[in-house]
Amino acid sequence: MRASRFTVNDEAKFNWQIITKLWPYLTEFKGRVWLAMSCLVAAKLASVTLPFILKHIVDNLNLDSAIATAMSVIIALIIAYGGLRLANVLFGEIRDTLFGRVTERAMRRLGLTVFNHLHQLELDFHLSRQTGGLSRDIERGVSGISFLMRFMVFNIGPTLLELAMVVGILFYNYGFTFASVILASVISYVWFSVKATDWRTKYVKAQNMADNASSTRAIDSLLNFETVKYFSNEKFEADRYDQGLADWEKARRKNRLSLFALNGGQAFIIAFAMTSMLALAAFEVANGNMTIGDFVLVNAFTMQIFMPLNFLGFVYREIRGSLANIENLFSLLDREPQIKDNDNATELEVSSGKVEFHNIAFAYHPERPILKDFSLTIEAGSKVAVVGESGSGKSTLVKLLFRFYSPQTGKILIDGQDIADVTQSSLRQVVGIVPQDTVLFNDTLFENIRYGRPDASKEDITTAIEMAHLSAFVAKLPEGLDTKVGERGLKLSGGEKQRVAIARAILKGSPIMVFDEATSSLDSQSEQAILQALKNVEHGHTSLVIAHRLSTIVDADNIVVMHQGTIVEQGKHKALLEKQGHYYQLWRAQNDN
Repeated sequence: MRASRFTVNDEAKFNWQIITKLWPYLTEFKGRVWLAMSCLVAAKLASVTLPFILKHIVDNLNLDSAIATAMSVIIALIIAYGGLRLANVLFGEIRDTLFGRVTERAMRRLGLTVFNHLHQLELDFHLSRQTGGLSRDIERGVSGISFLMRFMVFNIGPTLLELAMVVGILFYNYGFTFASVILASVISYVWFSVKATDWRTKYVKAQNMADNASSTRAIDSLLNFETVKYFSNEKFEADRYDQGLADWEKARRKNRLSLFALNGGQAFIIAFAMTSMLALAAFEVANGNMTIGDFVLVNAFTMQIFMPLNFLGFVYREIRGSLANIENLFSLLDREPQIKDNDNATELEVSSGKVEFHNIAFAYHPERPILKDFSLTIEAGSKVAVVGESGSGKSTLVKLLFRFYSPQTGKILIDGQDIADVTQSSLRQVVGIVPQDTVLFNDTLFENIRYGRPDASKEDITTAIEMAHLSAFVAKLPEGLDTKVGERGLKLSGGEKQRVAIARAILKGSPIMVFDEATSSLDSQSEQAILQALKNVEHGHTSLVIAHRLSTIVDADNIVVMHQGTIVEQGKHKALLEKQGHYYQLWRAQNDN
């Protein structure tokens, strides 16, 4: 199973341009951003002041002055310490609350932008996508914004600010040695963390790829639940999924061992730095150059610096992963749709509904042409049926009419307007369809029918249900129109799903109607009832019928017979039978069976 093309690339270098792309999504609440930054600085100032309070508390405990005076000073210092500790926490919480709104809105806006963009991409992209892997990558990308902002703004930035303040304080109060030891230790820690994290990224990447592959395998199998059951391949699917999980388990084990090496090295550097700083401070106290309070201050500063750095390896790797994940989303946004509106595209205006195909040539792949110099005119208000063997290009006509693809040569006109020069939205608004394979949303029957026109009234929906001969079926359901149809409509039969599709098309009320083998899943009785309803719907509409059952299109104004991408015959039913050509052979084959 091929992994999703949009996988996390942990080996990629930092692409800081992602921050510039992300910035417009963060600027909606500029005031909140600046206020959050102010709280961040205030929290760090309170944090840096705390060790000084501890120093004075300890030094005052060692004074030989009057007990009452000493206790009053100590109590004041303790209260100040508590106040600063509270201020540090409160400023941090206020900062998180303020910036949380900014991050959440950025996630929402970017997520919506990607969602809208995916709906603008061409059909070919969605036919070749892998839902499981792609959905995981989108989820990771949007979540990556939260992680990136949280750790860049609330971890890396504050830590660098605090480090600069601590090194300056140590240098000013205790000299070069203390400042150089802490600075060298931090630099060593950061260098080791970055190098070790870069080394272990291949294990993280392998884990992510294994996770994507197993997730995609599981989703593909569950979406095709019926197919699995038809062929009794539950064990086959389980074995393939287990193999994916085994790859994930192996990758995760290697990832865990590499994490042990990273954490062990970091712990050694921290222990060495702490020991060195305490040894220096103890030596100075023994020589009378520092007080016990200074010893406590140095220890507090050292711990304060290394506590946030303790997760640097994790933070660095996750920030890289977040940048890569976000870059994947922007890569999606940078993908230009193959089918898009012209800059000067106009709204399609339908007066009568005449459809013309002029010299159309089209191929999904250059080596396999589908349509060859195809021309057809569908007069306004007429019913034209297209028949032929599988692969002759019948359904391709529908995809071209909806502009899911563009022909390599030729053009399609509706009332004299080239559909390449009008907006896709206005085009698809005037063309209704009953597809061969009706896929429903995992929602109620009512909502699936209303999807044809979301603003339709209940009366209009009821009328559409009656015209589609769904009323009797709905009446038998315990929950009626509130019945859930299941994922992709799996709780309904093929015929029931097609009637829902017909009700949708009726509700949409488009002047041009397309029926892509719309009755192929119906029994004869239901077919005849719906055909009568469709005749009422077709009245006053231009109809293009892609037909397999020839008995359903004997009343067509024109029957077009296709063979290998070209029209070999066309005419009315009786005239085509008299010619005893391709149509006659198809008719005989179906009636003999």
